[in-house]
Amino acid sequence: MRPGRYRLLVAALLLGAAVVPAPAATIQITIDNLVFAPAEVSAKVGDTVEWINKDVFAHTATARNGDFDVATPPKQTVTSVLTKAGSVEYYCRYHPNMKAVLTIAP
Repeated sequence: MRPGRYRLLVAALLLGAAVVPAPAATIQITIDNLVFAPAEVSAKVGDTVEWINKDVFAHTATARNGDFDVATPPKQTVTSVLTKAGSVEYYCRYHPNMKAVLTIAP
């Protein structure tokens, strides 16, 4: 193979590797003692959120803008996949004083 073609092949391989999307992450949000923790979370579209309810009460993670409404039974873990970018304030419908923010990048 000629040196010029070798460089072109290496450049093409490097460019191809650069555009491969990062794998989706799993974000854990714990509900314990009537609190979402952490209260502010950053994630990306395609990431999975594990809602871990350690309380003896049922809770929800309800987006104020209507993007999601996840019910979490007592002592259970529920998962959901993020499908839309934006900054989303959410709360528990049963305990409206429970509030948090999820910032979702594209």
